[in-house]
Amino acid sequence: QVQLVESGGGLVQPGGSLRLSCAASGSIFSFNTMGWYRQAPGKQRALVAVIISPGSVNYADSVKGRFVISRDNAKNTVYLQMNSLKPDDTAAYYCGATWRGSTYWGQGTQVTVSS
Repeated sequence: QVQLVESGGGLVQPGGSLRLSCAASGSIFSFNTMGWYRQAPGKQRALVAVIISPGSVNYADSVKGRFVISRDNAKNTVYLQMNSLKPDDTAAYYCGATWRGSTYWGQGTQVTVSS
């Protein structure tokens, strides 16, 4: 069983930055994928950024050049550095991982971009 715990969300002004963290209960090096997804009110959950084993990275077009996903294998943690935030980035952000054919989700952390 995999447990994912997100942290780092909050309220930020447009143009500001936040860093989200996702701590996993297992070795993230063994995960097939691990990444960040977001869901705005009334919309479906969508990919933000994902690391695909062994190390390729995909970003949603809307965040390319602004967000950076990274991982620390020693801490079993994945990060999402979010820069130049826009009101459209407001959403609940979820950490997701796939391992041995199953998908696991964290509880989510809210990011609100507003002046």
